[in-house]
Amino acid sequence: MSVVRSIRFRLTVLYSTLLFALAATGLAVTYVAVERATDPKPLTESYQAYLVKQKADGRVVPVGEAMEVAAVSAIEDEVNLRLLGTVRTYSFVALGVLFLASLGIGWILAGRALRPVGRIARTAREIQATDLSRRIRLDGPQDELRDLADTIDSMLDRLDDAFRAQRQLIDDASHELRSPLAIIRTNLDASLTVASAPADERERAVAVVDRATTRMSRLVEDLLATARRDAGALADTDVDLAAAALEAGEEFAAVAAERGLAIRYAVTDDLHLIGDPDALRRAAVNLLSNAVRLAPAGSTVTIGAGRDGGWLWLAVADEGPGIAPGDLPRVFDRFWRTADAAGASRDRRTGLGLAIVRQIVESHGGHAVAFSALGAGSTFVLWLPSAERTDDAPPPTTAPL
Repeated sequence: MSVVRSIRFRLTVLYSTLLFALAATGLAVTYVAVERATDPKPLTESYQAYLVKQKADGRVVPVGEAMEVAAVSAIEDEVNLRLLGTVRTYSFVALGVLFLASLGIGWILAGRALRPVGRIARTAREIQATDLSRRIRLDGPQDELRDLADTIDSMLDRLDDAFRAQRQLIDDASHELRSPLAIIRTNLDASLTVASAPADERERAVAVVDRATTRMSRLVEDLLATARRDAGALADTDVDLAAAALEAGEEFAAVAAERGLAIRYAVTDDLHLIGDPDALRRAAVNLLSNAVRLAPAGSTVTIGAGRDGGWLWLAVADEGPGIAPGDLPRVFDRFWRTADAAGASRDRRTGLGLAIVRQIVESHGGHAVAFSALGAGSTFVLWLPSAERTDDAPPPTTAPL
């Protein structure tokens, strides 16, 4: 970049021009004031005079050579005129020296003022899309440049977290897709592409491939749901949380009946919030899906919705095997599954269901919480801010069901 086009050069010229204009104005005012006060004029009339001596007889005789004399007022005017000329000459010299000095001082001061900007630019150039670990961490006074650097550092922190989550999602998704693809490839090579393979073996291979493709389809759907919610492209409207809970229960009524389960409702009225109705319904469906999948035959799955102060809640409780205390903090992580998934043999899941639930709830300003104990079932609670909420009180820490 050319020096002439740099901000430092423009600040230097601006500083020097302003200083020069102020100094020139001050000297001009001083010059005019002196001129008005002294009334300088050039010497126009002078006379020849001699020093004389009077003799004893009364005669006056000249002594020495002739001298040029003038009136006192005329001499004062001449002196004032010469003073103004000297002032004018020194003022021009002082202005020239001041302008040169201001250029140098302005260049140094502008460089010192813009030094943090240079540091910010160097750090930004060193940051790559694959490595966002660098930070500016500008020290010094808490001024506008420090605030700018802190804002950029905060933005980099958010970008770094987003890229880490994206890389983790890609790695996990690749790992999850690798298994069904390997299963499909193995069965194709071993049975479906071999003409001499027995019919029963072909049927078994088709069933295995069907389960693998179903799992892959479910994984892709969950990934698309995650991407849509991350993009923030969904419109928020008024949502009746009670209606969302009832609709989710109705969707799983037939599945629950096939597995010998009973669905119980504990829903109150007038539960309104601002949000995405489809996303909240999906969150309730995901919770019910896990509960129906893991609950033992003959047990009851409860879905409820209610209000506690400024918070609304939607909860699903089951009588399944429960979750170990050490695993509770991880149940909402992407691709996490319990080591002892009782229902895994019946319905292999993607491990994204609860992660999507948490993402939906947090995007609505809420919290997702799990309560469970081994052998005592599990209760998943979604706390959501109501449309009338005005305080900043946190949600309750106990299960409403």
